[in-house]
Amino acid sequence: MKSRLIAGIAAVVLALVGAVMVFSYANRAEARAVQSLDPVDVLVVQTSVPAGTPVADLAASVATTQLPGASVADTALANLDSSAGMVTAVDLVPGEQLLTERLVKPEDLVTPGSVEVPAGLHEVSILVEPQRIAGGRVTAGDFVGVFVSMADSGLEEAPEEASTQLVSPRVLISAVQRAPEPPAPTAEDPAMTEEEKAAAEAEAVPSGSLMVTLALTPDQATRLIYASEYESIWLSKATAAENDAPPFIVQDKELYR
Repeated sequence: MKSRLIAGIAAVVLALVGAVMVFSYANRAEARAVQSLDPVDVLVVQTSVPAGTPVADLAASVATTQLPGASVADTALANLDSSAGMVTAVDLVPGEQLLTERLVKPEDLVTPGSVEVPAGLHEVSILVEPQRIAGGRVTAGDFVGVFVSMADSGLEEAPEEASTQLVSPRVLISAVQRAPEPPAPTAEDPAMTEEEKAAAEAEAVPSGSLMVTLALTPDQATRLIYASEYESIWLSKATAAENDAPPFIVQDKELYR
């Protein structure tokens, strides 16, 4: 009995020693393989990093790794010494090499879901229901027309009458923010009725308001802010030319002309 126990222990010890030797050999073989391929130190992303992260906060999310020179990008960074004061231009994902072009100056960062705004314009955000902006089918970079409806027109001829006018025919959308929509039920669900499947296949009607940011001249910005404070706003998806605005204000008497 004692000899069996000793034999069993010896077998376990030999198995462990063999495993350690194999592991050690594999590591040495991998190191030799890397050495034979001209290894290069490069920063590799370890955890997800959102766009706009300062380089000062980036060190904890990257690690120096030796990779074969042939697999290292020309613009890969070996350290962050020359990147002080910069931020990530895009989201970084684990496993990717940190490239020079992934870092930009803070003033050059374009927020995801937005577009660059020409100099001299003001960015103004308003909250809009989907039906007031082409069903919500707009993205940053589109142009919209700004319509304003007033309960009291302010006109000398008929100040008490309601009115509507296109006050800005072509305005750039610089950003759109919206709440995430709940996932639509799949039409392949066997538990769904035919009516439910038909509804699932139809285009979903957007729910919730959109935060739309517009790039405006000072005059346009003033009008939009006033209308947002005191009147009613509708936005059209515009293909109109810069100065293609109707020369009239619509009131009751003009509606059926």
